[in-house]
Amino acid sequence: MSSVSLDRRPILIVLGNEKGGSGKSTTAMHLIIGLLRDGYRVGAIDLDARQATLSGYIAAREAFVAAKGIVLGMPRTIAVVRSEADSRAVAEEEERQRFSAALGELSRECEIVVVDCPGADTYLSRLGHAHADTLVTPINDSFVDFAMLAKVDPDHHDVVHPSIYSEMVWQARKARFARDRGRIDWIVMRNRLGAVAARNKRDVGATLELLAKRIGFRTVKGFGERVIFRELFLQGLTLMDVREAGIGIALGMSHVAARAEVRALIGAIRKPPPSLAHLPAGCESAERAV
Repeated sequence: MSSVSLDRRPILIVLGNEKGGSGKSTTAMHLIIGLLRDGYRVGAIDLDARQATLSGYIAAREAFVAAKGIVLGMPRTIAVVRSEADSRAVAEEEERQRFSAALGELSRECEIVVVDCPGADTYLSRLGHAHADTLVTPINDSFVDFAMLAKVDPDHHDVVHPSIYSEMVWQARKARFARDRGRIDWIVMRNRLGAVAARNKRDVGATLELLAKRIGFRTVKGFGERVIFRELFLQGLTLMDVREAGIGIALGMSHVAARAEVRALIGAIRKPPPSLAHLPAGCESAERAV
């Protein structure tokens, strides 16, 4: 894959897997807003423009801010559309140029760019993965979703072999290293963890740690299963916005725990020192009252 020629390359945090319903776009949005509140200049690239979950999330946020007349952190967002060319070679070149242009534009304004990939194996998804500094892969905490990472023996839960997606990440790592000697820090995020220490939860955790050593990723605790995530999505909000948005939600213990989960994920990602001066329009930081 061709490199993106930039004078100053932003840090790329890529959200990727090949299974829907794992909370990928919700995670991406909470990372974006959390990083904005930490003082980083943040941009977003939606590589799944057809589904447009992240783009729609941000559009709902823009509409909410306009209707309420309030100020909330807002990323500069670019949706990259898939090519409709019949030729595979032509389509891939068009998509490479579109991705390069989006990244080049955001690199002039932003220190960190969060990239939301499609939940399928597409050229744009592979392109996004191959440019990642940090790859975050949310999975639901079950062996059903574990199959995205590896085939597991049904009796003893031993790892038989890595999955097609894990092989794709390996290829992305090789492409990244060949291009600029860079390395991809892969984080697998155990999402929708149950509160009860059930046997299945322990088995998934143990098997995940074995696979982590085998193919090279870190694991972090993700977000619990909470209704508030779905409620906030429709308004384009995150848990970090509840106080400022004035939507009448009192922060209970469950919400406080959820905010702590978001902060823990952000803390697990290796980031550059924040630059707080002269924030450009479109990548401004919100008032930081987390």
